[in-house]
Amino acid sequence: MAEARQQTARSVIGSFALIAGVVAFAAAAFAYTAGWFSPDRLTPHRLVDAFTPQGGEPPLGHRRNHAKGICFTGIFESNGAGSELSRAGAFAQGQYPVLGRFNLGTPNPNAPDATVRVRGIGLSISTPDGQEWRMALINPPFFAVSTPQAFYELLVASGSKDPNAMPTFAKANPEIAKFGEWAKSAPWTGSYAEERFNSLDAFVFTDNSGAEHAVRWSLLPAAQPLAVSPDELAKRGPDFLEQEITERIRGGPARWTMQVTVANPGDQTADPTQAWPQDRRTVDVGMLVVQQIEAEPDGPCRDINFDPTVLPSGIRTSDDPFPAARSAAYARSYDLRTSEAKDYPRTAPGASQ
Repeated sequence: MAEARQQTARSVIGSFALIAGVVAFAAAAFAYTAGWFSPDRLTPHRLVDAFTPQGGEPPLGHRRNHAKGICFTGIFESNGAGSELSRAGAFAQGQYPVLGRFNLGTPNPNAPDATVRVRGIGLSISTPDGQEWRMALINPPFFAVSTPQAFYELLVASGSKDPNAMPTFAKANPEIAKFGEWAKSAPWTGSYAEERFNSLDAFVFTDNSGAEHAVRWSLLPAAQPLAVSPDELAKRGPDFLEQEITERIRGGPARWTMQVTVANPGDQTADPTQAWPQDRRTVDVGMLVVQQIEAEPDGPCRDINFDPTVLPSGIRTSDDPFPAARSAAYARSYDLRTSEAKDYPRTAPGASQ
């Protein structure tokens, strides 16, 4: 198992520049011809290292980003409507086991919840045919920057001591202004259960006839979102989100509708900073039901990467470069944190590393 995992990680790292999908046996050749082995180009190592605060230390044993999180298990109740768009097994009517993780967009596993603007959810849906659909969604309606290179430069600028670093970056990447406005004006909620989570990246669904559909998807909460000020949230304690969702699920499952948005012909699919027009067709394909919460140190999500390129037959990546970039960075982060497991001890007596 260990040897197979190492081989997989190496092939994923080689695929960082791949846009239209991840094909393990061709990844190294593609990276070479695309110039990704050049020391001046972005690599998974450089991208992951950029999450470490300047002059600080990385969070040993933890994910290098979205480091604070809590595990959950549940089911995906497919209503069958998604089969019109994709032949993926998860869209056949039925119930499928789910493993997931609520998380915060921060490299600090001890960050106070009220200080982190981006909230996320990682999800893995398994089907009886042995296939798996992994995804990572966040609560903004669009991403901050349009390319992995720009994201790396954003990390470097935000960690710089140069007062001109961020203004210079923003001038070169004006799309970040829209994200900044969202961060300032969008309401905060007091629960993961009240968040809408969005895929942002475009993928391609293939139906039973072979027709392809460019899509994005979101998880829409059944719980009514209630706006709470950051100052009020700070009074609830540094870990109020984990405490709230744990208590909520003790009283019964939390639910989200999975809604797929279908692009019109000509809609761009490569830039996650650009939302599609609101008149695009949507299809409600099922319900995520979160049934149990488990702390991460001993939980089932601790050692899983929510790699968005782990896809079942009937779903593939588009020309959006972020899924491949994230896959490679996740693999690098996984290698680091598993080698540092002693620095993030499990809590259950006798639990194995």
